[in-house]
Amino acid sequence: MKHGKKYNESIKNIDKQKLYDPAEGIEAVLSTAKAKFDETIEAHIRLGVDSRHADQQVRGAVVLPHGTGRVVRVLVFAKGDKAREAQEAGADFVGDEDLVKKIQTENWFGFDVCVATPDMMGVVGRIGRVLGPKGLMPNPKSGTVTTDVAKAIADIKAGKVEYRVDKTNICHCPIGKASFGKDKLVENLNTLMDAIIKAKPAAAKGTYIKSLVLSSTMGPGVKFNGTRFGN
Repeated sequence: MKHGKKYNESIKNIDKQKLYDPAEGIEAVLSTAKAKFDETIEAHIRLGVDSRHADQQVRGAVVLPHGTGRVVRVLVFAKGDKAREAQEAGADFVGDEDLVKKIQTENWFGFDVCVATPDMMGVVGRIGRVLGPKGLMPNPKSGTVTTDVAKAIADIKAGKVEYRVDKTNICHCPIGKASFGKDKLVENLNTLMDAIIKAKPAAAKGTYIKSLVLSSTMGPGVKFNGTRFGN
C-alpha cells in the first residue's frame, strides 16, 4: 500500500517495536496529526475474548470527561410526555411512526445516535435491519433504550461513546480530537480503558487486553502498553 508524504514522514517518528505508556504514546500520536483539519484520535483495543460466544460479548458506553469533540445529532423515538422531555433536553429529532416512515421511504440517516423509550421498541424494530448494520439500533446495554431520555441525551451530547467488540474481537473508539492536547486525551483514554476492563466477561480467560493501538485520522498506528491498564 502506498502512503502520502506526510504519512511517511510521521512513521519515521514512531518506534514500531516499542509499547508506549499513555503520556508518551499520546505525544507520539499527536506528532502524526499533520492534516489541515482537526484529526480524530481513535483507540483500537484487541481483547482476549471470542465474540462468537454470547457470554464473551463486550459492549457498553461511557461518558468521556472531555467529550469527543464531535457535534452529535440525536434522534429520539418517543411519544407524549417523553417526546416533550426529549425536545426540551435538546434532541435534534423527535418522533415515532413518522420518523420510521421517513427512514423507510427516504433512506434518511441524518442523525448519529438513536434513543428510544422501551414502549417504542416494537415500532423501532421494523427498521432494525437498516439501523443495526449502521450501529444505530437502540440498545439497553448502551443506555439508548431508556425512560430517562433527558439523561440519555445529556450524556450523548457531553461525549458519551459506545464500545463494542467486533467479529475480530476489537473495539474501535474515538477518544477526542488532536486539538485536545495530551492531558485531556490521556484522561479520556484512561476512562475508556477503565470501562472496558470493568466490562470483562466472566467467561474470558487469560490476557484480556491483547493489544492497544492509537492513531490519528491520517496517521500511522502507535502501539501502547496494554498491561499498563491491567488485565
